[in-house]
Amino acid sequence: MTSTSEVRPMVDKLQITGESKVTSGTAASFQTDSLDDHIDPKKWPLRRKWKAMLGISSFVLMSPLSSTIVAPSLPSIARDLSISQPAEQSMVLSIFVLPYAFGPLIAGPLSEMYGRVRVIQSWNLLYLVFNTACGAAPSKSAMLAFRFLAGFFGSATLGIGGGTLSDLFTAEERGKAVAIYSVIPLLSPVIGPIVGGFIAQHISWHWAFYIASLLDVIIQILGIYFLEETYVPVLLHRKQMHLMRTTALDHRLHSKTREALKGLRSRLRTNLGRAALLLTTQPIVQVFALYNAFLYGIIYILYTIFPDLYTEVYHESEGIVGLHYLSMGVGMTIAAQGFTYVNDRIFASLKTRYSGVRLPEFRVPPMGPATLLLAGGLFWYGWSAQYKLHWIMPDIGSGLFCIGAVVCGISANAYIIDTYGKFSASALAAVGTLRSLTAFGFPLFAPYIFKAFGYGWAGSLLGFCALGIGLPCVAIIWFHGNTLRRRSTVLASDGEGSRV
Repeated sequence: MTSTSEVRPMVDKLQITGESKVTSGTAASFQTDSLDDHIDPKKWPLRRKWKAMLGISSFVLMSPLSSTIVAPSLPSIARDLSISQPAEQSMVLSIFVLPYAFGPLIAGPLSEMYGRVRVIQSWNLLYLVFNTACGAAPSKSAMLAFRFLAGFFGSATLGIGGGTLSDLFTAEERGKAVAIYSVIPLLSPVIGPIVGGFIAQHISWHWAFYIASLLDVIIQILGIYFLEETYVPVLLHRKQMHLMRTTALDHRLHSKTREALKGLRSRLRTNLGRAALLLTTQPIVQVFALYNAFLYGIIYILYTIFPDLYTEVYHESEGIVGLHYLSMGVGMTIAAQGFTYVNDRIFASLKTRYSGVRLPEFRVPPMGPATLLLAGGLFWYGWSAQYKLHWIMPDIGSGLFCIGAVVCGISANAYIIDTYGKFSASALAAVGTLRSLTAFGFPLFAPYIFKAFGYGWAGSLLGFCALGIGLPCVAIIWFHGNTLRRRSTVLASDGEGSRV
Protein backbone atom coordinates (compact mmCIF):
# COMPACT_ATOMS: atom_id res chain seq x y z
CA MET A 1 0.00 0.00 0.00
CA THR A 2 1.37 3.35 -1.02
CA SER A 3 1.71 5.70 1.93
CA THR A 4 0.77 9.34 1.86
CA SER A 5 4.44 10.31 1.88
CA GLU A 6 4.93 8.32 -1.31
CA VAL A 7 2.11 10.13 -3.04
CA ARG A 8 3.39 13.65 -2.53
CA PRO A 9 7.11 14.14 -3.24
CA MET A 10 8.86 16.19 -0.58
CA VAL A 11 5.53 17.83 0.27
CA ASP A 12 5.09 15.76 3.43
CA LYS A 13 8.07 17.63 4.81
CA LEU A 14 6.86 21.05 3.65
CA GLN A 15 3.81 22.45 5.40
CA ILE A 16 3.94 25.81 3.72
CA THR A 17 2.46 28.86 5.42
CA GLY A 18 2.97 31.11 2.46
CA GLU A 19 6.22 32.46 3.89
CA SER A 20 9.67 31.17 2.98
CA LYS A 21 13.15 31.94 4.20
CA VAL A 22 16.04 31.52 1.79
CA THR A 23 19.60 31.44 2.99
CA SER A 24 22.27 32.28 0.44
CA GLY A 25 24.15 29.24 -0.75
CA THR A 26 21.93 26.76 1.05
CA ALA A 27 18.72 24.93 0.41
CA ALA A 28 15.61 26.84 1.27
CA SER A 29 14.03 26.39 4.65
CA PHE A 30 10.27 26.75 5.06
CA GLN A 31 7.93 27.50 7.91
CA THR A 32 6.43 24.16 8.97
CA ASP A 33 3.89 25.13 11.59
CA SER A 34 0.65 24.76 9.63
CA LEU A 35 -1.03 25.20 6.29
CA ASP A 36 -2.22 28.61 5.19
CA ASP A 37 -5.99 28.97 5.44
CA HIS A 38 -6.12 29.84 1.75
CA ILE A 39 -4.27 26.61 0.92
CA ASP A 40 -6.13 24.16 3.15
CA PRO A 41 -9.61 23.57 1.63
CA LYS A 42 -11.04 22.64 5.05
CA LYS A 43 -10.30 26.21 6.18
CA TRP A 44 -11.80 27.90 3.14
CA PRO A 45 -14.83 30.16 3.70
CA LEU A 46 -18.08 28.23 3.57
CA ARG A 47 -19.16 30.02 0.39
CA ARG A 48 -15.98 28.94 -1.39
CA LYS A 49 -16.44 25.35 -0.21
CA TRP A 50 -19.96 25.17 -1.60
CA LYS A 51 -18.88 26.80 -4.82
CA ALA A 52 -16.36 23.98 -5.30
CA MET A 53 -19.02 21.47 -4.22
CA LEU A 54 -21.44 22.85 -6.83
CA GLY A 55 -18.77 22.52 -9.49
CA ILE A 56 -18.04 18.85 -8.83
CA SER A 57 -21.75 18.06 -8.39
CA SER A 58 -22.61 19.41 -11.84
CA PHE A 59 -20.11 17.02 -13.42
CA VAL A 60 -21.41 14.13 -11.30
CA LEU A 61 -24.88 14.84 -12.73
CA MET A 62 -24.05 14.18 -16.37
CA SER A 63 -22.87 10.60 -16.53
CA PRO A 64 -25.76 8.89 -14.70
CA LEU A 65 -28.25 11.09 -16.58
CA SER A 66 -26.76 9.89 -19.87
CA SER A 67 -27.02 6.28 -18.74
CA THR A 68 -30.83 6.36 -18.61
CA ILE A 69 -31.91 9.13 -20.97
CA VAL A 70 -32.31 6.44 -23.65
CA ALA A 71 -34.61 4.22 -21.55
CA PRO A 72 -37.90 5.33 -23.18
CA SER A 73 -36.22 5.17 -26.60
CA LEU A 74 -35.08 1.55 -26.31
CA PRO A 75 -37.91 0.17 -28.51
CA SER A 76 -37.16 2.76 -31.21
CA ILE A 77 -33.42 2.10 -31.05
CA ALA A 78 -34.04 -1.65 -31.23
CA ARG A 79 -36.25 -1.21 -34.28
CA ASP A 80 -33.84 1.09 -36.17
CA LEU A 81 -30.69 -0.91 -35.32
CA SER A 82 -32.27 -4.38 -35.76
CA ILE A 83 -31.95 -5.46 -32.12
CA SER A 84 -34.29 -8.41 -31.54
CA GLN A 85 -33.40 -9.92 -28.14
CA PRO A 86 -34.70 -8.30 -24.90
CA ALA A 87 -31.30 -8.74 -23.25
CA GLU A 88 -29.55 -6.91 -26.09
CA GLN A 89 -32.10 -4.12 -25.94
CA SER A 90 -31.49 -3.73 -22.19
CA MET A 91 -27.75 -3.78 -22.84
CA VAL A 92 -27.99 -0.55 -24.85
CA LEU A 93 -28.90 1.10 -21.55
CA SER A 94 -26.87 -0.89 -19.05
CA ILE A 95 -23.56 -1.18 -20.93
CA PHE A 96 -23.02 2.50 -20.15
CA VAL A 97 -22.54 1.70 -16.45
CA LEU A 98 -20.32 -1.35 -16.98
CA PRO A 99 -17.13 0.79 -17.15
CA TYR A 100 -18.12 2.32 -13.81
CA ALA A 101 -16.67 -0.89 -12.40
CA PHE A 102 -13.11 0.06 -13.32
CA GLY A 103 -13.14 3.63 -14.64
CA PRO A 104 -13.11 5.19 -11.15
CA LEU A 105 -10.36 2.74 -10.15
CA ILE A 106 -8.17 4.62 -12.62
CA ALA A 107 -9.57 8.13 -12.31
CA GLY A 108 -9.63 8.20 -8.49
CA PRO A 109 -5.93 7.46 -7.92
CA LEU A 110 -4.97 9.68 -10.88
CA SER A 111 -6.80 12.55 -9.17
CA GLU A 112 -4.77 11.89 -6.03
CA MET A 113 -1.58 12.23 -8.04
CA TYR A 114 -2.29 14.98 -10.56
CA GLY A 115 -5.25 16.81 -9.03
CA ARG A 116 -9.02 16.48 -9.09
CA VAL A 117 -9.74 19.24 -11.63
CA ARG A 118 -7.31 18.13 -14.32
CA VAL A 119 -8.69 14.59 -14.42
CA ILE A 120 -12.34 15.67 -14.30
CA GLN A 121 -12.09 18.12 -17.19
CA SER A 122 -9.98 15.95 -19.49
CA TRP A 123 -12.12 12.83 -19.04
CA ASN A 124 -15.32 14.84 -19.46
CA LEU A 125 -14.18 16.07 -22.87
CA LEU A 126 -13.69 12.48 -24.02
CA TYR A 127 -17.11 11.52 -22.65
CA LEU A 128 -18.58 14.36 -24.71
CA VAL A 129 -17.01 13.00 -27.90
CA PHE A 130 -18.29 9.43 -27.52
CA ASN A 131 -21.73 10.37 -26.22
CA THR A 132 -22.25 12.54 -29.29
CA ALA A 133 -21.08 9.64 -31.47
CA CYS A 134 -23.85 7.47 -30.00
CA GLY A 135 -26.43 9.69 -31.66
CA ALA A 136 -24.95 8.90 -35.07
CA ALA A 137 -24.29 5.19 -34.46
CA PRO A 138 -25.13 3.24 -37.66
CA SER A 139 -25.35 -0.23 -36.10
CA LYS A 140 -25.87 -2.20 -32.91
CA SER A 141 -22.14 -2.85 -32.53
CA ALA A 142 -21.23 0.80 -32.96
CA MET A 143 -23.90 1.85 -30.48
CA LEU A 144 -22.66 -0.57 -27.82
CA ALA A 145 -19.02 0.43 -28.38
CA PHE A 146 -19.71 4.17 -28.18
CA ARG A 147 -21.94 3.73 -25.12
CA PHE A 148 -19.21 1.74 -23.39
CA LEU A 149 -16.54 4.37 -24.07
CA ALA A 150 -18.83 7.24 -23.10
CA GLY A 151 -19.56 5.48 -19.82
CA PHE A 152 -15.87 4.89 -19.16
CA PHE A 153 -14.83 8.52 -19.55
CA GLY A 154 -17.98 9.72 -17.80
CA SER A 155 -17.17 7.64 -14.73
CA ALA A 156 -14.32 9.81 -13.44
CA THR A 157 -16.38 12.06 -11.20
CA LEU A 158 -18.17 9.16 -9.48
CA GLY A 159 -15.05 8.33 -7.49
CA ILE A 160 -13.38 11.74 -7.42
CA GLY A 161 -16.45 13.47 -5.97
CA GLY A 162 -16.18 11.59 -2.68
CA GLY A 163 -12.52 12.52 -2.37
CA THR A 164 -13.43 16.16 -2.94
CA LEU A 165 -15.89 16.03 -0.03
CA SER A 166 -13.14 14.69 2.19
CA ASP A 167 -10.86 17.52 1.04
CA LEU A 168 -13.41 20.25 1.79
CA PHE A 169 -15.35 19.28 4.91
CA THR A 170 -14.56 18.02 8.40
CA ALA A 171 -16.37 14.96 9.76
CA GLU A 172 -18.83 17.09 11.77
CA GLU A 173 -19.93 19.19 8.77
CA ARG A 174 -19.71 16.50 6.13
CA GLY A 175 -23.20 15.00 6.47
CA LYS A 176 -25.04 17.65 4.45
CA ALA A 177 -22.45 17.59 1.68
CA VAL A 178 -22.47 13.79 1.54
CA ALA A 179 -26.28 13.78 1.36
CA ILE A 180 -26.29 16.12 -1.63
CA TYR A 181 -23.42 14.34 -3.37
CA SER A 182 -24.89 10.88 -2.77
CA VAL A 183 -28.31 11.66 -4.20
CA ILE A 184 -27.05 13.18 -7.47
CA PRO A 185 -25.88 9.87 -9.03
CA LEU A 186 -29.27 8.42 -8.06
CA LEU A 187 -31.49 11.38 -8.96
CA SER A 188 -29.92 12.21 -12.31
CA PRO A 189 -30.82 8.81 -13.84
CA VAL A 190 -34.42 9.64 -12.93
CA ILE A 191 -34.26 12.96 -14.77
CA GLY A 192 -32.88 11.22 -17.86
CA PRO A 193 -35.97 9.15 -18.77
CA ILE A 194 -38.31 12.08 -18.10
CA VAL A 195 -36.47 14.16 -20.69
CA GLY A 196 -35.81 11.17 -22.94
CA GLY A 197 -39.46 10.12 -23.01
CA PHE A 198 -40.67 13.33 -24.63
CA ILE A 199 -37.66 13.40 -26.94
CA ALA A 200 -38.50 9.87 -28.13
CA GLN A 201 -42.17 10.74 -28.61
CA HIS A 202 -41.80 14.12 -30.34
CA ILE A 203 -38.35 14.15 -32.02
CA SER A 204 -36.18 11.01 -32.33
CA TRP A 205 -33.88 8.88 -30.20
CA HIS A 206 -30.81 10.48 -31.82
CA TRP A 207 -31.55 13.75 -30.07
CA ALA A 208 -31.51 12.09 -26.66
CA PHE A 209 -27.74 11.88 -27.07
CA TYR A 210 -27.32 15.27 -28.71
CA ILE A 211 -29.25 17.13 -26.01
CA ALA A 212 -27.21 15.40 -23.30
CA SER A 213 -24.04 16.51 -25.08
CA LEU A 214 -25.25 20.11 -25.34
CA LEU A 215 -25.92 20.15 -21.60
CA ASP A 216 -22.46 18.75 -20.97
CA VAL A 217 -20.87 21.53 -23.03
CA ILE A 218 -22.54 24.07 -20.75
CA ILE A 219 -21.30 22.25 -17.65
CA GLN A 220 -17.76 22.05 -19.05
CA ILE A 221 -17.74 25.81 -19.61
CA LEU A 222 -19.16 26.56 -16.16
CA GLY A 223 -16.57 24.24 -14.65
CA ILE A 224 -13.85 26.70 -15.63
CA TYR A 225 -15.30 29.07 -13.04
CA PHE A 226 -16.67 26.71 -10.38
CA LEU A 227 -14.10 23.91 -10.24
CA GLU A 228 -11.18 24.40 -7.86
CA GLU A 229 -8.37 22.06 -6.94
CA THR A 230 -8.97 20.70 -3.43
CA TYR A 231 -6.40 17.93 -2.96
CA VAL A 232 -3.88 19.20 -0.39
CA PRO A 233 -0.79 17.26 -1.57
CA VAL A 234 -1.26 18.66 -5.08
CA LEU A 235 -1.83 22.18 -3.73
CA LEU A 236 1.33 21.95 -1.64
CA HIS A 237 3.32 20.63 -4.56
CA ARG A 238 2.17 23.52 -6.74
CA LYS A 239 3.11 25.94 -3.97
CA GLN A 240 6.55 24.42 -3.83
CA MET A 241 6.97 24.70 -7.59
CA HIS A 242 5.94 28.36 -7.42
CA LEU A 243 8.52 29.07 -4.73
CA MET A 244 11.20 27.32 -6.76
CA ARG A 245 10.45 29.60 -9.70
CA THR A 246 10.32 32.81 -7.68
CA THR A 247 13.06 32.33 -5.07
CA ALA A 248 16.77 31.57 -5.13
CA LEU A 249 16.61 27.91 -4.26
CA ASP A 250 19.88 26.14 -4.83
CA HIS A 251 20.55 23.30 -7.26
CA ARG A 252 20.18 20.59 -4.65
CA LEU A 253 16.51 21.30 -4.05
CA HIS A 254 15.83 21.39 -7.80
CA SER A 255 17.57 18.03 -8.20
CA LYS A 256 15.63 16.48 -5.34
CA THR A 257 12.36 17.74 -6.77
CA ARG A 258 13.08 16.35 -10.23
CA GLU A 259 14.03 13.02 -8.68
CA ALA A 260 10.86 12.99 -6.59
CA LEU A 261 8.67 13.77 -9.60
CA LYS A 262 10.30 10.99 -11.58
CA GLY A 263 9.68 8.59 -8.69
CA LEU A 264 6.07 9.74 -8.48
CA ARG A 265 5.41 8.83 -12.08
CA SER A 266 7.12 5.48 -11.66
CA ARG A 267 4.70 4.66 -8.84
CA LEU A 268 1.62 5.24 -11.00
CA ARG A 269 0.97 1.53 -11.33
CA THR A 270 1.03 1.10 -7.55
CA ASN A 271 -1.40 3.95 -7.01
CA LEU A 272 -3.79 2.66 -9.66
CA GLY A 273 -3.96 -0.60 -7.74
CA ARG A 274 -5.00 1.04 -4.46
CA ALA A 275 -8.73 0.79 -5.07
CA ALA A 276 -8.44 -2.82 -6.21
CA LEU A 277 -6.42 -3.60 -3.08
CA LEU A 278 -9.07 -2.02 -0.87
CA LEU A 279 -11.78 -4.09 -2.51
CA THR A 280 -9.90 -7.36 -2.17
CA THR A 281 -8.45 -6.93 1.33
CA GLN A 282 -10.79 -4.69 3.34
CA PRO A 283 -13.91 -6.33 4.85
CA ILE A 284 -15.48 -2.90 5.43
CA VAL A 285 -15.25 -2.06 1.74
CA GLN A 286 -16.48 -5.53 0.79
CA VAL A 287 -19.57 -5.30 3.02
CA PHE A 288 -20.63 -1.91 1.67
CA ALA A 289 -19.80 -2.98 -1.88
CA LEU A 290 -22.06 -6.04 -1.58
CA TYR A 291 -25.07 -4.17 -0.21
CA ASN A 292 -24.70 -1.13 -2.48
CA ALA A 293 -24.28 -3.42 -5.48
CA PHE A 294 -27.56 -5.16 -4.78
CA LEU A 295 -29.49 -1.91 -4.26
CA TYR A 296 -28.00 -0.27 -7.34
CA GLY A 297 -28.84 -3.31 -9.43
CA ILE A 298 -32.48 -3.11 -8.34
CA ILE A 299 -32.61 0.58 -9.22
CA TYR A 300 -31.51 -0.24 -12.75
CA ILE A 301 -34.03 -3.06 -12.92
CA LEU A 302 -36.73 -0.47 -12.22
CA TYR A 303 -35.30 1.81 -14.90
CA THR A 304 -35.57 -0.93 -17.51
CA ILE A 305 -38.95 -2.49 -16.60
CA PHE A 306 -40.89 0.77 -16.20
CA PRO A 307 -41.47 1.08 -19.98
CA ASP A 308 -42.86 -2.47 -20.19
CA LEU A 309 -45.08 -2.06 -17.12
CA TYR A 310 -46.65 1.24 -18.10
CA THR A 311 -46.98 0.61 -21.83
CA GLU A 312 -48.17 -3.01 -21.74
CA VAL A 313 -50.14 -3.07 -18.47
CA TYR A 314 -51.32 0.54 -18.21
CA HIS A 315 -51.23 1.33 -21.98
CA GLU A 316 -49.50 4.71 -21.74
CA SER A 317 -47.43 6.65 -24.30
CA GLU A 318 -43.64 7.00 -24.19
CA GLY A 319 -43.81 10.56 -22.91
CA ILE A 320 -46.18 9.68 -20.07
CA VAL A 321 -44.10 6.61 -19.18
CA GLY A 322 -41.13 8.89 -18.59
CA LEU A 323 -43.11 10.84 -15.99
CA HIS A 324 -43.43 7.75 -13.80
CA TYR A 325 -39.71 8.00 -13.08
CA LEU A 326 -40.64 11.06 -11.01
CA SER A 327 -41.81 8.68 -8.28
CA MET A 328 -38.25 7.47 -7.85
CA GLY A 329 -36.97 11.03 -7.98
CA VAL A 330 -39.43 12.17 -5.32
CA GLY A 331 -38.37 9.31 -3.05
CA MET A 332 -34.70 10.11 -3.51
CA THR A 333 -35.27 13.82 -2.89
CA ILE A 334 -37.26 13.17 0.29
CA ALA A 335 -34.49 10.93 1.55
CA ALA A 336 -31.71 13.35 0.67
CA GLN A 337 -33.38 16.45 2.10
CA GLY A 338 -34.89 14.78 5.16
CA PHE A 339 -31.74 12.88 5.95
CA THR A 340 -29.39 15.83 5.39
CA TYR A 341 -29.69 17.16 8.91
CA VAL A 342 -30.64 13.90 10.58
CA ASN A 343 -27.33 12.33 9.57
CA ASP A 344 -25.20 15.04 11.19
CA ARG A 345 -27.44 15.22 14.27
CA ILE A 346 -27.20 11.48 14.86
CA PHE A 347 -23.43 11.70 14.48
CA ALA A 348 -23.20 14.63 16.93
CA SER A 349 -25.56 12.96 19.42
CA LEU A 350 -23.60 9.71 19.47
CA LYS A 351 -20.33 11.63 19.70
CA THR A 352 -21.64 13.40 22.83
CA ARG A 353 -22.93 10.15 24.31
CA TYR A 354 -19.53 8.51 23.87
CA SER A 355 -17.55 11.35 25.53
CA GLY A 356 -16.51 13.14 22.36
CA VAL A 357 -15.18 10.07 20.54
CA ARG A 358 -15.75 10.21 16.77
CA LEU A 359 -16.42 6.87 15.14
CA PRO A 360 -17.54 6.18 11.56
CA GLU A 361 -20.03 3.70 13.04
CA PHE A 362 -22.13 6.68 14.13
CA ARG A 363 -23.27 6.87 10.48
CA VAL A 364 -24.76 3.36 10.54
CA PRO A 365 -27.94 3.40 12.75
CA PRO A 366 -30.32 4.78 10.07
CA MET A 367 -29.45 1.91 7.73
CA GLY A 368 -31.51 -0.64 9.70
CA PRO A 369 -34.92 1.08 9.40
CA ALA A 370 -34.05 2.12 5.84
CA THR A 371 -33.48 -1.53 4.88
CA LEU A 372 -36.92 -2.49 6.21
CA LEU A 373 -38.49 0.41 4.30
CA LEU A 374 -36.89 -0.40 0.96
CA ALA A 375 -37.86 -4.06 1.24
CA GLY A 376 -41.45 -3.02 1.96
CA GLY A 377 -41.37 -0.78 -1.09
CA LEU A 378 -40.42 -3.72 -3.30
CA PHE A 379 -43.32 -5.81 -1.96
CA TRP A 380 -45.68 -2.87 -2.53
CA TYR A 381 -44.44 -2.28 -6.08
CA GLY A 382 -44.65 -5.91 -7.13
CA TRP A 383 -48.10 -6.80 -5.84
CA SER A 384 -49.77 -3.53 -6.82
CA ALA A 385 -48.51 -4.06 -10.38
CA GLN A 386 -49.54 -7.73 -10.28
CA TYR A 387 -53.15 -6.84 -9.48
CA LYS A 388 -53.15 -3.83 -11.84
CA LEU A 389 -54.13 -1.36 -9.16
CA HIS A 390 -54.20 2.36 -9.90
CA TRP A 391 -50.99 3.48 -11.62
CA ILE A 392 -49.94 5.52 -8.59
CA MET A 393 -49.61 2.39 -6.43
CA PRO A 394 -46.49 0.98 -8.16
CA ASP A 395 -45.13 4.52 -8.13
CA ILE A 396 -45.55 4.69 -4.35
CA GLY A 397 -43.77 1.35 -3.96
CA SER A 398 -40.81 2.44 -6.08
CA GLY A 399 -40.69 5.74 -4.18
CA LEU A 400 -40.53 3.96 -0.81
CA PHE A 401 -37.78 1.72 -2.10
CA CYS A 402 -35.78 4.73 -3.25
CA ILE A 403 -36.12 6.48 0.11
CA GLY A 404 -34.58 3.49 1.86
CA ALA A 405 -31.92 2.95 -0.80
CA VAL A 406 -30.76 6.57 -0.70
CA VAL A 407 -30.56 6.62 3.11
CA CYS A 408 -28.41 3.48 2.98
CA GLY A 409 -26.27 4.99 0.23
CA ILE A 410 -25.71 8.26 2.09
CA SER A 411 -24.80 6.43 5.30
CA ALA A 412 -22.40 4.11 3.48
CA ASN A 413 -20.69 6.97 1.63
CA ALA A 414 -20.32 8.97 4.84
CA TYR A 415 -18.80 5.96 6.60
CA ILE A 416 -16.32 5.38 3.78
CA ILE A 417 -15.32 9.06 3.64
CA ASP A 418 -14.90 9.29 7.43
CA THR A 419 -12.76 6.16 7.41
CA TYR A 420 -10.52 6.62 4.38
CA GLY A 421 -10.11 10.41 4.28
CA LYS A 422 -7.83 11.63 1.51
CA PHE A 423 -8.02 8.26 -0.19
CA SER A 424 -11.79 8.04 -0.05
CA ALA A 425 -11.86 8.54 -3.83
CA SER A 426 -10.17 5.16 -4.19
CA ALA A 427 -12.35 3.59 -1.50
CA LEU A 428 -15.57 4.84 -3.09
CA ALA A 429 -14.32 3.66 -6.46
CA ALA A 430 -13.78 0.22 -4.94
CA VAL A 431 -17.32 0.18 -3.53
CA GLY A 432 -18.61 1.29 -6.92
CA THR A 433 -16.97 -1.61 -8.74
CA LEU A 434 -19.47 -4.31 -7.74
CA ARG A 435 -22.29 -1.77 -7.86
CA SER A 436 -21.57 -1.09 -11.51
CA LEU A 437 -21.41 -4.76 -12.38
CA THR A 438 -24.88 -5.36 -10.96
CA ALA A 439 -26.24 -2.22 -12.64
CA PHE A 440 -25.04 -3.76 -15.91
CA GLY A 441 -26.03 -7.35 -15.21
CA PHE A 442 -29.35 -7.16 -13.34
CA PRO A 443 -31.32 -5.50 -16.19
CA LEU A 444 -30.21 -8.24 -18.57
CA PHE A 445 -32.06 -11.00 -16.71
CA ALA A 446 -34.80 -8.88 -15.11
CA PRO A 447 -37.26 -9.15 -18.04
CA TYR A 448 -37.08 -12.95 -17.89
CA ILE A 449 -37.61 -13.05 -14.09
CA PHE A 450 -40.62 -10.76 -14.19
CA LYS A 451 -42.07 -12.73 -17.09
CA ALA A 452 -41.57 -16.06 -15.32
CA PHE A 453 -42.73 -15.09 -11.81
CA GLY A 454 -44.99 -12.13 -12.50
CA TYR A 455 -44.60 -8.72 -10.91
CA GLY A 456 -45.81 -9.87 -7.48
CA TRP A 457 -43.45 -12.74 -6.78
CA ALA A 458 -40.54 -11.10 -8.63
CA GLY A 459 -40.89 -8.04 -6.39
CA SER A 460 -41.17 -10.27 -3.32
CA LEU A 461 -38.03 -12.17 -4.32
CA LEU A 462 -36.10 -8.90 -4.50
CA GLY A 463 -37.58 -7.75 -1.18
CA PHE A 464 -36.57 -10.93 0.66
CA CYS A 465 -33.07 -10.70 -0.82
CA ALA A 466 -32.82 -7.10 0.38
CA LEU A 467 -33.60 -8.18 3.93
CA GLY A 468 -31.26 -11.16 3.76
CA ILE A 469 -28.34 -9.06 2.51
CA GLY A 470 -28.99 -5.67 4.10
CA LEU A 471 -29.68 -6.50 7.74
CA PRO A 472 -26.57 -8.69 8.22
CA CYS A 473 -24.40 -6.05 6.52
CA VAL A 474 -25.69 -3.34 8.85
CA ALA A 475 -25.14 -5.56 11.90
CA ILE A 476 -21.58 -6.41 10.87
CA ILE A 477 -20.56 -2.77 10.49
CA TRP A 478 -22.31 -1.56 13.66
CA PHE A 479 -21.02 -4.29 15.98
CA HIS A 480 -17.68 -5.11 14.36
CA GLY A 481 -16.71 -2.08 12.25
CA ASN A 482 -14.39 -0.62 14.88
CA THR A 483 -12.64 -3.96 15.28
CA LEU A 484 -12.23 -4.35 11.53
CA ARG A 485 -10.69 -0.88 11.27
CA ARG A 486 -8.26 -1.54 14.13
CA ARG A 487 -7.13 -4.79 12.54
CA SER A 488 -6.68 -3.24 9.11
CA THR A 489 -3.10 -2.96 7.93
CA VAL A 490 -3.87 -0.06 5.59
CA LEU A 491 -5.55 2.36 7.99
CA ALA A 492 -3.78 4.88 10.19
CA SER A 493 -5.07 7.68 12.37
CA ASP A 494 -4.20 11.23 11.37
CA GLY A 495 -6.59 13.16 13.58
CA GLU A 496 -9.49 13.21 11.13
CA GLY A 497 -10.54 9.58 11.36
CA SER A 498 -9.00 6.44 10.01
CA ARG A 499 -7.09 6.81 6.82
CA VAL A 500 -5.37 4.69 4.23
